[in-house]
Amino acid sequence: MSKVCQLTGKRPVAGNSVSHSNAKTRRRFLPNLHKKRFFIPETGKWVTLKVSSTALRSINRMGLYAYLKKLERKGVDHGVKL
Repeated sequence: MSKVCQLTGKRPVAGNSVSHSNAKTRRRFLPNLHKKRFFIPETGKWVTLKVSSTALRSINRMGLYAYLKKLERKGVDHGVKL
């Protein structure tokens, strides 16, 4: 299961864990992803998406259909048939 948001494209990034002695070891920062089912009333369909918490907040603010339309205008492939 890939750790990538289907809507925002957020993915893991690499960085350092820094200890008290300032020793650095490599680590990964993972996005805050949730697998969630959404109902799109405009199409009458259920859609399951793996989305980040940032995308969830945008969906709550705008609505899923409007958010997907906005992504289409930007040219983002979200994988949902509207």
